[in-house]
Amino acid sequence: MNYPNYLLALVACCGLAMPTSVQAQDRNLTYRESQDDFLNPERGFYIPISTSSARFVPLDAAALTTYRTQPQRVSKATYSIYCSLVYRSYRLETFKDSPLSADFLENVRADFAIARTSGVKLILRFAYTDKATNGDCPDQYKICPPYGDAPKAIVLNHIRQLSPLLHENADVIAVFQMGFIGIWGENYFTDYFGDASTNGLSVVPDSSWQDRNQVLAALLQALPTDRMVQVRTPQIKQRFVYGPKAPITSAAMPATAGFGASPTARIGFHNDCFLASPDDYGTFYDVGNSSTKRGPATEVLRRYMAQDSHYTAVGGETCDDAFSPQNDCAPLGRAEQEMALMHYSYLNASYNNDVNNDWQANGCMDNIRRRLGYRFVLRKATLAESGKAGQSITVAFTVDNVGYASPYNPRPLQLILRHTKTGVVHTLPLKTDVRRLLPGSHQLRQSVKLPEDLKAGQYELLLNLPDSYASLATNPAYSIRLANDGLWEAQTGFNKLNHVLTVR
Repeated sequence: MNYPNYLLALVACCGLAMPTSVQAQDRNLTYRESQDDFLNPERGFYIPISTSSARFVPLDAAALTTYRTQPQRVSKATYSIYCSLVYRSYRLETFKDSPLSADFLENVRADFAIARTSGVKLILRFAYTDKATNGDCPDQYKICPPYGDAPKAIVLNHIRQLSPLLHENADVIAVFQMGFIGIWGENYFTDYFGDASTNGLSVVPDSSWQDRNQVLAALLQALPTDRMVQVRTPQIKQRFVYGPKAPITSAAMPATAGFGASPTARIGFHNDCFLASPDDYGTFYDVGNSSTKRGPATEVLRRYMAQDSHYTAVGGETCDDAFSPQNDCAPLGRAEQEMALMHYSYLNASYNNDVNNDWQANGCMDNIRRRLGYRFVLRKATLAESGKAGQSITVAFTVDNVGYASPYNPRPLQLILRHTKTGVVHTLPLKTDVRRLLPGSHQLRQSVKLPEDLKAGQYELLLNLPDSYASLATNPAYSIRLANDGLWEAQTGFNKLNHVLTVR
């Protein structure tokens, strides 16, 4: 006996009330996980491209497109990558005592346009020097002053000049690194902001922390509130949030503040010596202040970053293979464990490949390529078989994030209805902040109202996770692909749900 038809007959002849469970038939679907390594925006291995104010070399659109569309091997790598991120560093050696020129600013503007055309996003850093002067000085690395960066007034003026460009082109900025201070913009060997090395005071005095905080505050203001600034060490964030005297035990950001528009929520981390030593070459080290000495702080600052990084952008690079086997694959090493603990979204593909190539040789590189950043696997869906225009249907999804992190920039999650004959598309927003889809399993359920003017017919259902900026929202290069077999539509950036809704 056909149970639903039998009930309908009873309703017709006897005036019985129709059971709720039969009024709207739902279909339960399951999906197969993909093990492929594929491109997704704002995550993965990046390719670095540097230029300078003395000899500006613009980005190359054809090269960037190739990076994104074809497997790449760079800088003696034994592994290949797909690249949606380009690290773009600008050396300002000719502007240490003057404003940025109009020509330089136009060159930067052109770089943004080239990135947009090529379908990539930029990790940005500005610095005044990348040259270390070696000599007979107290520093353990024999890096000696003068270092060659610029004074605070110059830095703040340059940030003011860059601000309009950053606001206009935020769509292709993945994240901005603090930079500006010290050699390589790493905020350590500096002539003007407190030399914490043994060449100087061996600490950063309170006045210098205040100067650094002014630079970081200016950068946060120079960007729209939906973009983050990464700092080189966890202590830099602590002493911005809590002041120059903040102890290393200062609390990490609570979940309620994460992914908000406050300055605290918008500060992430770049570790440029990932697993290079027990404290990652000073990443997890207390550089002191006017009332405290410098000293080890590895365990405390690692706990701080592990907690805070749930809700911030984290990336960086390896820099030395001396810390082996700790920086190797499991079981001897903890490379993947560290990436998961600190929620890494990206790493440098070209440095240091003495480290990275070991991951390829020892068998964990495939997993690292897949898991850097977010990786969303659709497990199940419950979807209505039919509906009427103007009425609501309920959709439910089980989504696992098997990556090391969640997306760090906002983007919508949309249910797409596409007419099977005409191809007309209707977009229905879902109330999910994808940044909060942290590593783990998530149950998403929502009632969605069908458009009042929706015509009767058959509609394919799809999921779309486009860029949040209108300039990129229809470009599939900037949409998130689910890690499932057979769902991705490369031409649209949609993910099929393998289901058709009948609109009566």
